[in-house]
Amino acid sequence: MSDVALLVIDVQESFRHRPFWTDAELPHFTERQQALIDGAVARGIPVLQVFHLADTGPFSLESGHVRTLAPIVIAPAAVFHKRRHSALVDSGLAGWLTQHGIRRLIVSGIRTEQCCETTTRHASDRGWQVDFVTEATLTFAMTHPDGRRFEAGDIKARTELVLTERFARIATVEQALAGRALAAAA
Repeated sequence: MSDVALLVIDVQESFRHRPFWTDAELPHFTERQQALIDGAVARGIPVLQVFHLADTGPFSLESGHVRTLAPIVIAPAAVFHKRRHSALVDSGLAGWLTQHGIRRLIVSGIRTEQCCETTTRHASDRGWQVDFVTEATLTFAMTHPDGRRFEAGDIKARTELVLTERFARIATVEQALAGRALAAAA
């Protein structure tokens, strides 16, 4: 088995039922996310799917929305449920990774600056090497409390800025799948 695993974080229908949802970047995201999933499968890299859960609303199991975001097609090696921003907290994921000898993680999913970034920081601090595949992440515009609006591209650029050479290597789908040597994390 590979010592690399692909994390597909919160790529779930629940997000379509949030007020900030927009389809604007969905075609690019789903194409890149699917290419990453398919490439991982072709290389024998286990694909691990993580779903976010809440007690009520569109992230509750009862809502019926905690399922893979269409049109993504995925047959994960394992599925994990989380209730925190980091996929490594109380989900069983950390144990699975350790048990299977995983040393490097490829991070993808929804939202770039939230669960994907938090999981990346946590994984790095726990000793995993991380490739953060920004083009296979999705996020949405946000408004700062002072009124400034940050578009999805602004948020992605900020996430890359704070992760690179500290917590992760920023990689394209192709670079992550090629497994090129990671830059040293500070």
